[in-house]
Amino acid sequence: MNLSIRNQLAGTVTTVTPGEVMAAVKVRLAGGQDITAAITAEAVDELDLAPGASVHVLIKSTEVALATTAVENVSIRNQLPGTVDRVSTGGAMASVKVSVVGGTLTAVITRIAAEDLGLAPGSSVVALIKSTEISLATA
Repeated sequence: MNLSIRNQLAGTVTTVTPGEVMAAVKVRLAGGQDITAAITAEAVDELDLAPGASVHVLIKSTEVALATTAVENVSIRNQLPGTVDRVSTGGAMASVKVSVVGGTLTAVITRIAAEDLGLAPGSSVVALIKSTEISLATA
């Protein structure tokens, strides 16, 4: 199946914390970073997720925020450091390609935000992703 979701990172489930309706699934990415997805308990069962399961972490580019440094005192726990590879701007929006250890991410942010952050190839950034905005897929 082909997907329009640009951000697809390989990983392995390390823990599943079940809840009545939702579960927190921690995934170790191929680059060694940990990321947490909040998905339905039904999806955990249907995908047969357990520690050791191979998954693809899927994140829409519009759900990736960028900061120039790690952010403290925020509810967003998924923070992946990286380096800007490319910034493509249009009238209102910008697409920012970011290299992270083990892969790349695309963030779509406003052109003004990209300018205000001074984003350019070689800039250090931190990708911020809410756990509720991450989907998981199995092969």
